[in-house]
Amino acid sequence: MSQQHQAVQASLTKSATFLVLTINPSSPSATKTVRSVLASVADLAKNVSLRDLNSHFSCAVGIGSDAWDALTAGTGLHRPAELRPFRPISGARHTAVATPGDLLFHIRADRRDICFEFERQLLCKLGDAAAVVDDTQGFRYFDARDLLGFVDGTANPVGPDVPDAVLIADEDAPCAGGSYVVVQKYVHDMAGWGRLSTEAQEAIIGRTKLDNMELDDRPDGHQQAHKTLATIEDEHGNEHGILRDNMPFGSPGSGVFGTYFIGYSRRLWVIEKMLERMFVGHPPGKHDRILDFSTALTGTTFYAPPASVLDRLGED
Repeated sequence: MSQQHQAVQASLTKSATFLVLTINPSSPSATKTVRSVLASVADLAKNVSLRDLNSHFSCAVGIGSDAWDALTAGTGLHRPAELRPFRPISGARHTAVATPGDLLFHIRADRRDICFEFERQLLCKLGDAAAVVDDTQGFRYFDARDLLGFVDGTANPVGPDVPDAVLIADEDAPCAGGSYVVVQKYVHDMAGWGRLSTEAQEAIIGRTKLDNMELDDRPDGHQQAHKTLATIEDEHGNEHGILRDNMPFGSPGSGVFGTYFIGYSRRLWVIEKMLERMFVGHPPGKHDRILDFSTALTGTTFYAPPASVLDRLGED
């Protein structure tokens, strides 16, 4: 957290907590409390990570559109150019819903207890200033696979390509070093998915299941695979990536099996276009067939500012 940007590029961990909160509008001191807590996240992270320096602990903080205006009032901080609430997307068969969320804490570590302890201390500090909207615990599943059985995150940028895909730069200089974040919580119809042949599943995903080899795109006009619909190019043919750190979650005993999608991007429109292609289809009407087995329960957009911005929120 001492770096200029937050830990949005942290390495894959074995455990994660996705915590979404709303600021309590009935508490007169809520905004002040939240600002103070956000400014102290780095200290709290240090306090918890010292329990095990090898746990690869990190926490990235996102702030929603309405909350940004409230928390930064009087600070002189610039509003990110693309920051806006999540836009619902209604296709012919499936809908990407928008759900409330003022704050996002993306908590990661190789130990579940480290994530647990950070969340406990964080919520203790916030008190009644904020309410939990969603609290999802994710886990790394075998060799980075989702519960549908496929390797997830293959298209992520690596090495020097990561900052260019994830961190805002000169196009919005006052917000350089920040990142847009979109989260969605999907639950899967595992019984329906399991009735498909492996070949049918591979055609939907666009990769082989066993060895994660990419399959050829279908001709234009055909129903495209998930990996094709999630590949975004601008009007000049330049491809724009995002950084995913999706995690499986669920409870076999409760019959819940899901994937928590979290995408970091330098450009919010890239994720929005990806979701439009998935839910509406490209061409329209030919939606991403993974949605026939995966239902989005949430959808929220945040801005993860540089760590120095969080520090400034604590100034009177």
